[in-house]
Amino acid sequence: MNPYVRNRNCSCVRCRCHGLMGAAILITLGVLFLLDNFYVISFDRSFPILLMVIGSVLLISRTGSTEGHIDPNFYAGTVPPPIANPQPANPQQQWTSGVTPPPPMPTNQPTDPQVKP
Repeated sequence: MNPYVRNRNCSCVRCRCHGLMGAAILITLGVLFLLDNFYVISFDRSFPILLMVIGSVLLISRTGSTEGHIDPNFYAGTVPPPIANPQPANPQQQWTSGVTPPPPMPTNQPTDPQVKP
């Protein structure tokens, strides 16, 4: 298993959530100061909400899905490693209906019925 390394150009949940910490803190502080100015709840009683927001963003950024993650050490110009069991380029069609395949057409006769010989 490869260790997770954050990538700024990746669009997986874990990489996107890492950059949300600053925005979440600023928005939460703004809402808490707004509630303090309107005398809804004082800041000294509501600051634990800030700790819960920080904890939730940390939880999401550490346990988020890495589906579609792009490793930052991957370079577009590099050649991928070879495949262990390469598939044949043109595999033969497997007949599974139990009917034998039709015989091949002779190459010296035209196959189009509209063409006159």
